[in-house]
Amino acid sequence: MTELAVKGDHQRAVEALRRSYEAIPAGAPVRLAKRTSNLFRWRDPSDAPGLDVSGFDRVLSVDAGKRTAQVQGMTTYEALVDATLPHGLMPTVVPQLKTITLGGAVTGLGIESTSFRDGLPHESVLEMEVLTGDGQIVTATRDNEHADLFYGFPNSYGTLGYSLRLKIELRRVKPYVRLRHLRFGDAAELARVMGEITESGRFEDEDVDFLDGTVFGADEQYITLGFFADEAPYTSDYTRQKIYYRSIQERSVDFLTIRDYIWRWDTDWFWCSGAFGVQNPAVRRLWPDKYKRSDVYRRLVAYDRRYHVIARADRWRGLRPREDVIQDIEVPVERLAEFLEFFHDKVGMSPIWLCPLRAKERWPLYPLEVGRPYVNAGFWGTVRLPPGQIPEYHNRLIERKVAALDGHKSLYSTAFYSRDEFWRYYDGETYRRLKGAYDPGGRLLDLYDKCVRGR
Repeated sequence: MTELAVKGDHQRAVEALRRSYEAIPAGAPVRLAKRTSNLFRWRDPSDAPGLDVSGFDRVLSVDAGKRTAQVQGMTTYEALVDATLPHGLMPTVVPQLKTITLGGAVTGLGIESTSFRDGLPHESVLEMEVLTGDGQIVTATRDNEHADLFYGFPNSYGTLGYSLRLKIELRRVKPYVRLRHLRFGDAAELARVMGEITESGRFEDEDVDFLDGTVFGADEQYITLGFFADEAPYTSDYTRQKIYYRSIQERSVDFLTIRDYIWRWDTDWFWCSGAFGVQNPAVRRLWPDKYKRSDVYRRLVAYDRRYHVIARADRWRGLRPREDVIQDIEVPVERLAEFLEFFHDKVGMSPIWLCPLRAKERWPLYPLEVGRPYVNAGFWGTVRLPPGQIPEYHNRLIERKVAALDGHKSLYSTAFYSRDEFWRYYDGETYRRLKGAYDPGGRLLDLYDKCVRGR
């Protein structure tokens, strides 16, 4: 299909979306009608009409010479990577799960092992076409009349508008990635080395291309370094019987194809596939490879959330209820050891994923200090509630600790802040100004109502 035809298809999708918006009665709330989600903020099913965004799931073009791509907002990173790798390119930051969409990562937050150098996915955006809350379609860039929307869009979670098309930067890749897994017995030492690599971009006189970490316990934690390679003596396959996160403990050097490296966490949803028995060798052999995917496991969690299968079984067995502790937080690298000590003591969940990052610009609704090294800690599972404690006991402890450490928390999952706390952490003054400019009628949800009240 020619580029002109592709642009024509996009324009027809835009016009169809505009008609869909106009068909929603004035004063009625506007939402997306989408089949998949990577959020863990649960809300009751709604019968309200939604915007049909099924026509916005394509890569429109890849310019290999300029290392850019034009991509529709509902395009998954799986489709985007498949379109760019044949050109020897990849997005600068590819969030870990295949069905995260580009628009979702930009209006929310995404992160991965290139973030120590390239920041977050929205920092690669050159321009975005947005359907705003008042029904206008605008193109926002860093320096045009909608620059305020461009900088305020990240962490707005669809409460200011929806991205329809994005132009993004790409980076060159090589066919293979060589991995080194470095073990540390002390969190302070791990944080020191991770901070030094983040600052210099190098380790033992080599340029580092990828950097993340995994904590299995207070005395067993790893930094994983990735280096692009033109050739590999072998490649490991973690899409079938072998499990990637276990390999971190078992070997110090490994090789993956670039595509398998990008999706190394998706097959087992990091380590969460164990909740479904998929890490049991017998179950793993019977579980079809095509269903070893994060979106499959997420649908199973959604089913349990709706019908409370596990909670009912626990009650029948006389066990204390469990609390979902599914969060990603950032703390300054020099406070990482303190956070991990708190987490081991008060929560006790493992493994924990670590991913360093540095913001290259200031994004007001998620105000990280520009250039300062932070470390994202991701932890996803359930914890038994202590006797007599409220259902959100551990999550509230984490929120208070992260705030005390001058950190931030991602909003893709549950949050329990008071309204005043929330707007203090996520720049309520800027948000209210943007809301008044781009959604004056309040057709889209307020960010606090959506992310904390679960509306």
